[in-house]
Amino acid sequence: MQDDKAAPDDSMPRDKSQEAPVSPEALMQEATARITALEAELAEMKERWMRAEAENANVRARAKKDVDDTRQYAVQKFAADVVETAENLKRGMDSLPAATADQPPVVAKIREGLDGIERSFLQTLERNGIKREDPIGKPFDPNLHQAMAEQESETHAPGTVIQAWSQAWTLNGRLLRPAMVVVAKAPAAELTGPNG
Repeated sequence: MQDDKAAPDDSMPRDKSQEAPVSPEALMQEATARITALEAELAEMKERWMRAEAENANVRARAKKDVDDTRQYAVQKFAADVVETAENLKRGMDSLPAATADQPPVVAKIREGLDGIERSFLQTLERNGIKREDPIGKPFDPNLHQAMAEQESETHAPGTVIQAWSQAWTLNGRLLRPAMVVVAKAPAAELTGPNG
């Protein structure tokens, strides 16, 4: 004898009318929860994107600075050698005898020629970012000057450069070679004996 009740067939479509109805409030809560989750995911992605953009901007800025620095300072060794040549030219000119009224015309012409060469040479260096700075009369600056000696002076304020053995040279604002200087110091107080 067969059982009148047959087992339900899973392959047959279910009647949705038999399922519990979903209330509009439940649907609204489910939709609101899904929207909130999607908004949080969107905010997280936006924050990641903004951080990635900021990092890319930083990388571009660092790369540009590196390229600019390389371009500006690639000739630093060459510039230091050229500065040595300029210093030697100046020393040569300084070794000429002082101009006098009775000097031979050839000496005057040599001096004028060397002055012109030096002016032209310095202009060429300046066009290429190499500048000479005369420290005499300026306050001692350890970023530009190297003190070789101190000398007592009543006419200069202590810490003032009173003599330069060489000039300060910079390449696009960066120190190439410091000036070798003599710095003024206050005179020593005279010692007086007990009898005055």
